[in-house]
Amino acid sequence: MQHNFPKNGRISRILGIDPGLATTGFAILEVKNSEIELKDFGVFLTRKGDPLAERLHQISKDVAEICDTWNPHVLSIEKLIFVKNVTNGLLVTQARGIILENAVARGMQILEFMPTEVKANITGNGRAPKIQMQKMVQKILHLAEAPTPDDAADAIAIALCGAGKEK
Repeated sequence: MQHNFPKNGRISRILGIDPGLATTGFAILEVKNSEIELKDFGVFLTRKGDPLAERLHQISKDVAEICDTWNPHVLSIEKLIFVKNVTNGLLVTQARGIILENAVARGMQILEFMPTEVKANITGNGRAPKIQMQKMVQKILHLAEAPTPDDAADAIAIALCGAGKEK
C-alpha cells in the first residue's frame, strides 16, 4: 500500500466507515508522519423494528458523536455496490447519505473505495475473505488480536485505505 502521510509533523485523523442500516462499522485512525495509530473502533447499531427515519436519525447522531469526540479531517467510506438484495442496498444507500452529509457539513475530505479496492489494498487480493482482512489489519496496526466484529474490522481497513490517499 502506498501512503501519502502528512508532512511536517501534522496530525491527521481519519474516520473509516463501513455503512449499514442495522450495523455501521467505524474506526478512527490518527496519522502523524509515517505512524498510524488506531484510536477507536466499533459499531453503531439501530433496532430492526424502529421506523426507517428513526434508524437514520440514530446513525446521524452516532456519526456526529464520534466526529465531535475525535474531530476527524477525512471520511474514508465504502462505496455501495448492488448485488443480490436490492432492497437492502437501497436502505444502506440512505444510511450512507446521512454519513456523507455529516462529513460535508464538517468540511471533511471524503474518500470512497469499492469493497474489492479495499481488499486489494490491504491483502493484495480483491476477493480476500473476511478473516484474511482481519489478520492483515491486525498485522498492519500491530494489534494483539484481530479486530472484531467484521463491520468494525472492515471500517479499519477502509480507514487504512484513506490513510494512503488523504491530502
